[in-house]
Amino acid sequence: MSEEGTAVKLGRKDFQSDQEVRWCPGCGDYSILAAMQLFLPEVGVKPENMVFVSGIGCAARFPYYMNVYGMHGIHGRAPALATGVALARPDLDVWVITGDGDSLSIGGNHLIHALRRNVNMKIIVFNNQIYGLTKGQYSPTSEVGKVTKSSPFGSLDTPFNPLSVALGAEGTFVARTHDMDRAHMVEIFRRAHDHQGTAFVELYQNCNVFNDGAFEAITGKEVRSDMLIDLKHGEPIRFGADGSKGVVLNQFGECEIADVAEVGEDRLLVHDEHREDPTLAFALSRLADRPTTPTPIGVFRDVQRPSYEAEVQRQLVISSEKQGPPDLGALLGAGATWDVS
Repeated sequence: MSEEGTAVKLGRKDFQSDQEVRWCPGCGDYSILAAMQLFLPEVGVKPENMVFVSGIGCAARFPYYMNVYGMHGIHGRAPALATGVALARPDLDVWVITGDGDSLSIGGNHLIHALRRNVNMKIIVFNNQIYGLTKGQYSPTSEVGKVTKSSPFGSLDTPFNPLSVALGAEGTFVARTHDMDRAHMVEIFRRAHDHQGTAFVELYQNCNVFNDGAFEAITGKEVRSDMLIDLKHGEPIRFGADGSKGVVLNQFGECEIADVAEVGEDRLLVHDEHREDPTLAFALSRLADRPTTPTPIGVFRDVQRPSYEAEVQRQLVISSEKQGPPDLGALLGAGATWDVS
């Protein structure tokens, strides 16, 4: 509100800090930052009621460039820090900005437990399949055989599928987008923001210095329509410039790509993002084993489950009704021992 009491419409500038944005020229992070700053004025939440938490990596600079409260944490611990913020201040919008190395390597344990607890936060994973800040080592999402400074003969590690990890950890909102489509990013950010609980978004992001073109086979303008499978709730899953390709289930319950003319429209899998059982969402997450074949994007799963901090608040209310309001001063001054009833 203005001093005169009239409503003030927020704009992108209200979410831009006074810090110089410093990523490598051409980095995909620039487009993600722009999409976020263009999107946030739409949600009607003031900058002072938002918190952006990050770990370590190129993506972790994000809070510096946002005119909101922010915390640059230590490697992999952003979900843990954000959990504390969400528990202490459930009235705030809490976002976690992290990378594939930060979230799935040293931070993997924090990530999966935040997802299973369903803490009310939005986790955006910038996946560029490389460690960018430390100059090009292979990451938990790098493909087998990846030649880097830390794997001169090729990586031997089987990569994580971030969406499969999130679904396996009982994530209530799981989605994927990419840095070459601002409108799609904004839509996914909006859906994540509206979700009550942990929203997990994998965001394909190009590191043009250490892993340039990692997703070009599916995100390039000339191939995008044939390689990106845009998931729409309640609709048969089909894609291609002419809609000639579709997704079906085989006899083992696995997703496969088929020609619609050959199998018929009745065989096409109808996307149901609200299905409680994550089996179909998981099968969709396994459709592309690497970002060089037709790859689903959009919301894979969006279900409702009580959020962790809401349940904590409920327990506090019950405890207060049974034992009276908590008195921290009395507890601290009670001596070396106390009884828990």
